[in-house]
Amino acid sequence: MREAREAFRRFWPLTRGDRTWMLVIVACVVVSALAETAAILLFAELTDNALEAGSLSAFWGPAGAWLGVAVVGALVGYLGNSLATWTAERFVLRLRAGVFGHVQDLPPHFFQRHRQGDLVERLTGDVEAIEQMVVSGVVGTISAAFSAVFYAAAALYLRWDLALATFVLAPLFLLAARRFSGRIKQASQDERVADGAITSVVEESLGNIVLTQAYNRRRDEERRLDKEARAWMRASVRGARLIEMYEQFVEVVETLCVLAVIGLGVWEISAGRMTLGALLAFAAFIGYLYPPVRDLGQLGLTVTAATAGAERIAEILDAEPAVRDPETRVAAWPVRGWVGFHGVTFRYPGSARDSVQDMTLRTSPGELVLVTGPSGAGKSTLAKLLTRFYDPDSGVISLDGVPLTDVPLDFLRENIALLPQQTLVLNGTVRENIACGRPGATEAEIEQAARSAAAHDFITALPDGYDTPLAPGTAALSGGQLQRVAIARAMLRAAPVLVLDEPTAGLDSVAARQIVQPLRRLMSGRTTIMITHDLSLAADADRVLVVDEGRLVDSGTHDELMARCPVYTRLAEPWPGPRPPAPDDTLALRI
Repeated sequence: MREAREAFRRFWPLTRGDRTWMLVIVACVVVSALAETAAILLFAELTDNALEAGSLSAFWGPAGAWLGVAVVGALVGYLGNSLATWTAERFVLRLRAGVFGHVQDLPPHFFQRHRQGDLVERLTGDVEAIEQMVVSGVVGTISAAFSAVFYAAAALYLRWDLALATFVLAPLFLLAARRFSGRIKQASQDERVADGAITSVVEESLGNIVLTQAYNRRRDEERRLDKEARAWMRASVRGARLIEMYEQFVEVVETLCVLAVIGLGVWEISAGRMTLGALLAFAAFIGYLYPPVRDLGQLGLTVTAATAGAERIAEILDAEPAVRDPETRVAAWPVRGWVGFHGVTFRYPGSARDSVQDMTLRTSPGELVLVTGPSGAGKSTLAKLLTRFYDPDSGVISLDGVPLTDVPLDFLRENIALLPQQTLVLNGTVRENIACGRPGATEAEIEQAARSAAAHDFITALPDGYDTPLAPGTAALSGGQLQRVAIARAMLRAAPVLVLDEPTAGLDSVAARQIVQPLRRLMSGRTTIMITHDLSLAADADRVLVVDEGRLVDSGTHDELMARCPVYTRLAEPWPGPRPPAPDDTLALRI
């Protein structure tokens, strides 16, 4: 139970603000238990004074009191249960928001190591499991304990000797729960892992449906899902069997207790030491006593199962962000656009080699710097370092002479706009996708950004215009159109520094030409660092930087590099001579 205590200690502080309500819930449980106790005693009085004597006059008083107690118990029970649900959901909301907020700060390599579907499962099922331990578990434990004390006290009040005789079997419930807890925890952990794997397979398959259909991978995807689903089924069935085994054992123990009470009661009645009403009340108290005791054992199993979810959530919370806001922030200033890399070296976590080595470069305000080089040379890493997805292992990156590590992240990303290689689309309308570049932008500003990006005409031609819904993987717009929406988003941001990461990647020559003019308008007046293999804009660049194996190997204008840099020449002229003819012209024509 050490893991359960550590998990409880970690997540209990999240109940701050709800603990008063939890006390109110416990008070409601206490009142409900008192009402049940009073109702049983009134039933015993009715049995002895009204039923056995056949006296109607002896019926009305206890009956009215019983009805009043039932009404009070019902109202208090409703209040307590409603508050319990509200408090539990508030805890879930708070915990999920905290975990999700932490996830937002984690570096890209964290998401490469964890399947997206598994993270979704942690933010849903595992969070709810923790609530079962921290909120519902605490309230349930206190409630069950109070109920057990009241019913035990009432039974002792009626016949202490019979009560002690029947209490002997009570520890069996807790011993059985302790016996089953370890196996149930393992089954629960296996089930949650398998559940996350199922979500991942479904999400990946649907997200790559074109690949699945084009390569006839339907049966392969079905086999992947079947494999994970069978693992989930085995874990789920194993856990269900263990819980059912525990519950059936408890049923047998409860039956033994009831039979013992009835047997002892018959003996006492035959000896004239107990009335029928007292026996029925005593049996009722014992009957009410064992469910709370059983619940205490069941809560132990619930906590054990929830510990598996807590460990998975803790793994996320223990993951450290790659960058943090500075403790001492520099004051905001009007950014001009000086960008500098000073002896920067960086290696991705877990990598065997540096992605950037001793990089030194400087850009001036309004300058267009094009960064090119072979695949894997470290070009995109420069974009990640400049936007502080990571900090360098050594060296300094500066903005207007201020080290980025001294700049608040919000301010930095307000002033450095990134147009990533993958065109990112949010679930929302075209307007909302553009407006996320600068929240609060007016309709006129959104439309002007779309016009500057050469997107206004095709947007207004859509069925719902700017209100046309978009989603990741949408077919509503072509790749070039989506890229122009992304350019409009970057234009709306109006950041003085712009980072373009392969802006024409994945576009055909026609679509690439269509975004050239919008790109030129976007870059106008901004410090622009364009990372690309496409050298069609190289002639427009103030400087071209050639990167190879993480190092800056040369820099200059397009013409200068064509004359002296072999790496650049190979990139600019992939076919130095005439393209060789097809081996079989007749075959080529047939194809």
